[in-house]
Amino acid sequence: MAEMEFYDVKSKKKFKTSKFEIREKKGRYFAVTKSLAGPHECWKILSEKQAKELKK
Repeated sequence: MAEMEFYDVKSKKKFKTSKFEIREKKGRYFAVTKSLAGPHECWKILSEKQAKELKK
C-alpha cells in the first residue's frame, strides 16, 4: 500500500504511514490510521477516485 501523510489534530504534528484502512461514511471516503501520539485515530478525506485506487 502507498505511503500517505496524516495530520494529528491532538498532537498538532504530521506523520507518514503506509498502515491505514479505507472507510466509507455517509457516502464520503476516508483513510484512517492509529495516531503515533496516543490511542486515537487520524482521518484523512479522500475522493472517491483515490479510495478506489487505494483499495486495489
